Amino acid sequence: MSQPKLAKPSSNPDRNSELLIIAATDLLDARKLWLSNLKNERRLAEKTLDAYERDLRQFLTFLTGYLGHPPALKHVANLKPVDIRGFLSTRRKNGAGARTIGRGLAGIRSFIRFLEKDNLASSAGITAMRAPRQPQTLPKPLPIKDALKMTSAVEQLNDEPWIAARDAAVLTLLYGCGLRISEALALVPGDFPLGKSTSLRIKGKGGRSRIVPTFALIDQTVAEYTKLCPYHLIFDQPLFRGARGGKLQPAVLQRSMRLLRQAFGLPDSATPHALRHSFATHLLNGGGDLRTIQELLGHASLSTTQIYTAVDNDRLLEVYQNAHPRA
Repeated sequence: MSQPKLAKPSSNPDRNSELLIIAATDLLDARKLWLSNLKNERRLAEKTLDAYERDLRQFLTFLTGYLGHPPALKHVANLKPVDIRGFLSTRRKNGAGARTIGRGLAGIRSFIRFLEKDNLASSAGITAMRAPRQPQTLPKPLPIKDALKMTSAVEQLNDEPWIAARDAAVLTLLYGCGLRISEALALVPGDFPLGKSTSLRIKGKGGRSRIVPTFALIDQTVAEYTKLCPYHLIFDQPLFRGARGGKLQPAVLQRSMRLLRQAFGLPDSATPHALRHSFATHLLNGGGDLRTIQELLGHASLSTTQIYTAVDNDRLLEVYQNAHPRA
């Protein structure tokens, strides 16, 4: 049997840490190869890599107490659902929420499947475990007056007229067409024949295409941006450009939205994606049906769109409680 030894938990060998893992050599070696694979082949972001490392470290620490001795590779080779349930129960007792537990399960599953590729483990036990049901997070749409204010060209807080026009055009597309940020920033001039079409063909998640209608104000805001933009906008190249001419990045738009939010005293929930939520909610409040809104948003399932009915019910309850004499 491999002798237990200590290992620093961090995936970055240059990072100091006082936390150590006690485990058999064969298990620690496998862990090291897994982390290297995540970093160099799968190229996970550093924060994701740290989270996966932490998830596995917590599980190996749990196994030490669960088994009564440091775990070896053979102890994770054939994990049973009861072993995983014991870990999840311990995490719950320590105050971890559903999201944290679900992510932790994903990290352990990744390690076991990595071992399975070399026939060093079976993922049957952990695959049989379902992640805890995640709490439903309701969308937080903006009131109509705030959505209109955020998408108005005169309200954009930028000294460069073309950048102000650009931000207004993108935000108008998010609110006017219900686009995701990635969908708006993926548009090219050829997708948007100004004055020649009343709709846009959008390629969304999963490669699914949909048609969304446009209206005169969208044409006007995009036309104003293209007129002021100092860069040559090629037919099949990005329509929306950054300050140096490259493709506009989501972080730039999010920063602009943050400045608008601060200027107008709006909550942190007033993000670019909130404009997409506002699009759906305001359509529903105005009499739109869920099936049509599903098509406009590009949702694969109607159940995803139905979350907006809960938002609407909350609004109705608020009106009732504020207006009824007995409420």
